[in-house]
Amino acid sequence: MSQLGTLADRILDAVHRAPGCQLDELALSVPELTWNQVFLEVDRLSRTGQVRMTAMGKGTYTIWLPNKEKSTRPPHHL
Repeated sequence: MSQLGTLADRILDAVHRAPGCQLDELALSVPELTWNQVFLEVDRLSRTGQVRMTAMGKGTYTIWLPNKEKSTRPPHHL
């Protein structure tokens, strides 16, 4: 279980440093993790509301930290 926390911490830190980064860029920013590990953890974090993942086009996703002041607003869809 502590490994999941470690994965989450690394990913949240990377998103904090580069908000609005694409999923592929995020995976490159944590080279000790595989792309699959990053994707699965981002998926989990998005389901728990710790990050927001926005589809920007076919197969392209942007990762954001949620805005606490606007958390009651529905997500913007393209």
